Amino acid sequence: MRSCDVFGIQDLHVVEERLGKRIDREIAMGAQKWVSLHRYNSITGCMETLRKDGYQIIATTPHNDSVQLHDFDITKKSAFFFGTEKDGLSDTVINAADGFLKIPMYGFTESLNISVSAAIILQSVVTRLKQTKINWKLTETEKLELEMEWTKRTIKSTDEIIERYYQEKKP
Repeated sequence: MRSCDVFGIQDLHVVEERLGKRIDREIAMGAQKWVSLHRYNSITGCMETLRKDGYQIIATTPHNDSVQLHDFDITKKSAFFFGTEKDGLSDTVINAADGFLKIPMYGFTESLNISVSAAIILQSVVTRLKQTKINWKLTETEKLELEMEWTKRTIKSTDEIIERYYQEKKP
């Protein structure tokens, strides 16, 4: 979540089939206020939603014939899937993925932890996107809507303030 916030990724989709719905606020360091979190009970539900929104499913894995990060095609709308630290990605994701991506590694260790992998991939993709003319940024309307959501998350009693505002506006 922090990596999404730091690199300007607005939407984070999390599948919580086994571990339940819990955000560790100390680990998130406030990022939960700024990142739009979408939660799912099943991996298939998450993939279906993302595909309907025009995303390709990209499985991040150091195995098989994955594309190297520096060769990844950033022109397509992509959702990156990361597995658990212990088990990696599920067969469901591997079998349904539209593509595979790996971070180049030169030592003997087979993989990185999830937060490090996510940060490396997001930093690379965002940096490359910023160097193109690809239309990847939020629209002005989307920015205004987000600013309103962020304001509501940071100001106490926003519902009461908004209600009072509309009451005072009535003739």
